Amino acid sequence: MTAQIENVNGVPSAIYTRQINHSVVDVWSYLTENGKLKQWFSELEIITLQNNGKIRFHFGDGSYESIAITEVVENKVFAFTWPPKNSVRFELEENDQGCKLVFIEYLHEITDHTAKDLTGWHVCLDVIETLLDGKTIEDRQSYWQERLPQYQDLLREASI
Repeated sequence: MTAQIENVNGVPSAIYTRQINHSVVDVWSYLTENGKLKQWFSELEIITLQNNGKIRFHFGDGSYESIAITEVVENKVFAFTWPPKNSVRFELEENDQGCKLVFIEYLHEITDHTAKDLTGWHVCLDVIETLLDGKTIEDRQSYWQERLPQYQDLLREASI
């Protein structure tokens, strides 16, 4: 499901809402355990999982950028900065079918790259769910390419 653009506390935000038929504990593990995190976002590595903790974004050439973790509430909230000026937040809520995942990217800065980032988050969420189901998305690049126009249109229509 494509994200919705909404104004959250005065900030344009992309909000993705997913019903995942797996427990909060299982979904949380994919967000916060490096071995599982690497399966859906190989460039990220959690250094310290705590409020004011740190994530590294590896560029693949030995260099990295530090990302600040802004909030951790086990099995409920995982939030961090998303350079250069944005931030993201995962919220999990247990329900009868498994859990509801709400992912928000707060768009403090919108650039020519924003649609690509939003498409990437969409694919990442799909990959998490697919992995939890014991499956895989074979060609993530083609999968991403198919969805990019949706996010380009979404940003154009939102006029932000």
